[in-house]
Amino acid sequence: MAKGKVGLGRQGETLAAEQLVQHGFRVLARNWHCPEGEVDLIAVRGESWYFFEVRTRRGRACGTPEQSVTPTKRARMEAVARRYLGEEVDAVDVLWHLGFVAVAMDKQGHLQRITIYPDLDGAPL
Repeated sequence: MAKGKVGLGRQGETLAAEQLVQHGFRVLARNWHCPEGEVDLIAVRGESWYFFEVRTRRGRACGTPEQSVTPTKRARMEAVARRYLGEEVDAVDVLWHLGFVAVAMDKQGHLQRITIYPDLDGAPL
């Protein structure tokens, strides 16, 4: 069981990365930082690049993980993705997506579910 907010977040990111690999993604980076912010997981699947925010919640006091991605966070994710693609990827035309992984645990820290949304506006896997 993870202790504290940072430990819980890192545990959620590890679980999310494992789940992405099981769904055919190749995780390239974790916690990539730039002046615009940070992206939790960067992955590729096929020809597409994915920039995943991972939100982990224990219990329901703060709502579901899905309820935690605000328009401000979404805009920051886009800015970070554009920065990464401009600095790290040697490709002009790359198909990329902003994704989300919801990790829900019970109050004791036991995993209840992991839901992958490859596109913020799309359906889960």
